[in-house]
Amino acid sequence: MTRTSHRDLAAVAAAAVLVGTAVVVGRYLQDTHGTLLVGNAPLYGRWGPHAGPGTPAALVTAAAVVAYGPPLAARLPWRALLWAAWGAALAWTWSLALVDGWERGVARRLTTRHEYLQVIDRFHDIPAALRDFDRHILLHSPDNWPAHVAGHPPGATLTFVLLDRVGLGGGGWAGAWCITVGATACVAVLVAVRALAGEERARRAAPFLAMMPAAVWMGTSADGYFAAVAAWCLAFLALAVTGRRPRLTGFAAGLLFGLTCYLSYGLTLFALIAGAVVLLGTRRVRPLPYALAGAAVVPLAFTLAGFDWWAAYRLLVERYYEGAAGVRPYGYWVWANLACTVLIVGPATVAGLRRTGATLLAGRGRLRASVLTGPDAPGVRADVRLALLVAAALVALLAADVSGMSKAETERIWLPFVQWLAAACAFLPRPRAWLAAQAVLALLLNHLCLTGW
Repeated sequence: MTRTSHRDLAAVAAAAVLVGTAVVVGRYLQDTHGTLLVGNAPLYGRWGPHAGPGTPAALVTAAAVVAYGPPLAARLPWRALLWAAWGAALAWTWSLALVDGWERGVARRLTTRHEYLQVIDRFHDIPAALRDFDRHILLHSPDNWPAHVAGHPPGATLTFVLLDRVGLGGGGWAGAWCITVGATACVAVLVAVRALAGEERARRAAPFLAMMPAAVWMGTSADGYFAAVAAWCLAFLALAVTGRRPRLTGFAAGLLFGLTCYLSYGLTLFALIAGAVVLLGTRRVRPLPYALAGAAVVPLAFTLAGFDWWAAYRLLVERYYEGAAGVRPYGYWVWANLACTVLIVGPATVAGLRRTGATLLAGRGRLRASVLTGPDAPGVRADVRLALLVAAALVALLAADVSGMSKAETERIWLPFVQWLAAACAFLPRPRAWLAAQAVLALLLNHLCLTGW
């Protein structure tokens, strides 16, 4: 085993200590003060060993990806690889969701008292509901919205309203939508990595993106759907700034960024990652007017319909601290959130992030050259470009953490960010061993913990 491999394992061990500390300290704080308001700190859920109809499928999917994922990712034609990655992500997410059974694992997830489907009947007049939206955000307001509806711009709720309008109503269809769309996030990340850092690195990352431990929460959570929208925004932007149909892809990137901001307030932080994508592009200026034009579409539509994003956000902050956030201690969650992140990204991503840091340190003298050259540049420069993309995602996640607007439940809330961290797995040797570690962690989490999402 090389010295570099020892350092990877040391990073994983340190991450495991962080998780263990979060568990021990969390149990103490919850037992003595009752302020964490989670059943299985640092995760939102409770201990509950179980199996279900998805268990055999999850085991088969994991074994297949570990055994055949890396060689297939290296050999398949590019388009076939994208379809294969989506298929593997779908199989992995569906099988993990069905470990809890159809009702608990899929159909009921988005129908609980905190979720979006509780208010479908209040949007029979969509323009009126948008004009009146901010009047129901605060807890003491009449007919206040459920937590997730109040905690997001109305674009999130409108998605499920429109599904209901076209005949796809109910929790089953909503869950299927989130899983099916959410699984495309891995494809979007692959498209972006290929455009910015070359096809070889995208191929190496593909099996890891298709089989993340985060899939435990991708099925079924609306944040999985948000992750896909945000990921495709960056994928189109990467295509635009590297010269692939800059007008069309630039406009599409802007349009999806506008939608992202109206799905979740916190995902405005994707502007940080978008900035890195533009910086890494070889043709940065030409697509920007089209991207800005696209970015104006969704905000303009909602504003004309009567919804004020900024006013609603200010009310959300007040609502946030009226509820659990006013009780949950920032001093614990500001680092325990990172322990949650370790669990959703897995040991392979932790090792990949260590190598990302090492790549940036080793290549700091080449950073400028890496930014100015394209993805077909010599290998070391392409590695630095990938490391910069991953680092931008990590900075965005850390900004969300220190903001204090994510105390707990980050295993769900941060799904859009962790997709980009997993791209760091392209730096890892011996992919089968790391993929096996990812699969084991996900299977243990799903079978030992009854998650809240």
